[in-house]
Amino acid sequence: MSNNFDKALARDMGKLANDPLKWTMYAYEWNEGLLSGFDGPDTWQMEFLDEWGFEIRKNGFNGIKAVDAVQMATSSGHGIGKSALCAWICDFIMSTRPYCNGVITANTHQQLKTKTWAELIKWTNLCVTGHWFKFLTSSSLKMYHLDYPQNWKIDGVTCAKENSESFAGLHAANSTPFYLFDEASNIDKKIWETARGGLTDGEPFWFVFGNPTQPSGSFFECFHRERHRWIRRQIDSRSVKITNKKIIKEWEEDWGEDSDFFRVRVRGVFPRSGSSQMVSAEHVHAATRRDLQFDEFKTFPKLLGVDVARFGEDESVITRRQGGFVSPQEAYRKLDTMELASRVSRHIQDWHPDAVFIDGVGLGAGVIDRLNSLGHKGIIIDVQAAGKAADKKYSNKTTECWGLMAEWMKTEAQLPDDPELLSQLTGRQ
Repeated sequence: MSNNFDKALARDMGKLANDPLKWTMYAYEWNEGLLSGFDGPDTWQMEFLDEWGFEIRKNGFNGIKAVDAVQMATSSGHGIGKSALCAWICDFIMSTRPYCNGVITANTHQQLKTKTWAELIKWTNLCVTGHWFKFLTSSSLKMYHLDYPQNWKIDGVTCAKENSESFAGLHAANSTPFYLFDEASNIDKKIWETARGGLTDGEPFWFVFGNPTQPSGSFFECFHRERHRWIRRQIDSRSVKITNKKIIKEWEEDWGEDSDFFRVRVRGVFPRSGSSQMVSAEHVHAATRRDLQFDEFKTFPKLLGVDVARFGEDESVITRRQGGFVSPQEAYRKLDTMELASRVSRHIQDWHPDAVFIDGVGLGAGVIDRLNSLGHKGIIIDVQAAGKAADKKYSNKTTECWGLMAEWMKTEAQLPDDPELLSQLTGRQ
């Protein structure tokens, strides 16, 4: 390749820097060689690239002032071509954003090296700018610009918790720091938390892809509690041209369209419950939509529940319940036991509950002692979470409480639509 060719190519990269879809059509020789029979991305991939381009243009990064991160989450069935899209994303950023710095990870090292990274190598070799870059695949996984190997690169990093520091700030303030998570359902929460802190400078991007195998966790929350922060897609394998429709039809006949297997592997929809989940996500969400008549419960006992925080960033919570009705929770951080007892006492004076249940382990004992000294002794119940369960099928009182709650949730509960509460309920294994 001549120097003049590369200069002209670099100018074209600059012209296409705000349009990933046009860049993808330009960068690969569609309908030629290995791409014979393929005239471009599938419809869902084009929509993804087009929307990403819209967000890039809206942000208008000027190379100096940091812009908001573009965060895109894609939940899908099998065989939709997400690995190819991941490769196009990386090639586009590396080709159009000098001194960018990216990290790719997947749920296992095997997935990362043999699928995600292998697909990136394949597409970069087909890319018009592929000769600008080199790959390392032996001791580490790295893609870098031949002239700037230290500060124009992508690292492939396994998602083990002990590697979390590799996901800290990527130091690309005048360019693009980005993260790409493949098979994101099983990536540890610690990795997600660290990556979130690396999106504060430059023109940051965060892409997460995966089959929705877990009805809880960080990937699940992209589509639930944190859905307002993510551009979301759920791709049904049946809508994609390249998938094997015969096998999908057999799965539908064998398992049923609404089975968790078919929801996860084909429809790209989260399962109703995990195999080890104490409380089904389906039942929790149904409880937020349930419309009970209060007259049915107005004679039921008034119950106040108090959970006492044990750590600085944990929350103390007060909840009212009467029959199936659960009121919105009150949550407090960094209250000492005397302050929390005072707030509980005000609830007692205002609402006149028949019983107040308090987790008496650790700091909870101090709240119980204070409420008793304030004259509420007759209604305070000390719940010893690690104590023996009344039903021997449970290992302790905590497990018994969760088991009974799970049954109650199916038909009797009406819960507030509180994302934090829903996350807590479905996260217990």
